[in-house]
Amino acid sequence: MPGSKLDPIDRKILAELQADGRMTNVELARRVGISAPPCLRRVRTLEEAGYLRGYHAAVNSRALGFEVQVFAMVGLHSQAEADLSAFEQRCRNWPLVRECHMLNGEIDFILKCVAPDLSSFQSFLTEELTAAENVASVKTSLVIRCAKEAPGVPFEVLEARLAQEA
Repeated sequence: MPGSKLDPIDRKILAELQADGRMTNVELARRVGISAPPCLRRVRTLEEAGYLRGYHAAVNSRALGFEVQVFAMVGLHSQAEADLSAFEQRCRNWPLVRECHMLNGEIDFILKCVAPDLSSFQSFLTEELTAAENVASVKTSLVIRCAKEAPGVPFEVLEARLAQEA
């Protein structure tokens, strides 16, 4: 299991930063029970190893005027690797697409989109997404409300699994 390569202090550092990426190194070191210099070295090592990919603010999209959130399920005509990669690149270039996941099954991709209003999303849908090369079908679902939005991974599950293996 990949997470088992990390020691408990590294996993605690990741869990703490996942919960609050803005805390100072001194506060982080206090929370994980080590002094600040080795804590900073561990954080840098975790960054270099790819366990920490970045630090982001959780922005309230509705407060900024993005009232519409939609999940779009996309089917492609061709699932050849070049065609999948081309679609993924298109998604990276569309500002309204905030997440793009390739799926196994009937749907090839699910996209999480945000827009200021329904009319803006409709324009994107008809002029860009459904008109894109290789797109066979698009089904959309408008988000009514979000009951849970948790970033990252559940560290408590990882710790429980590691405890069982020990």
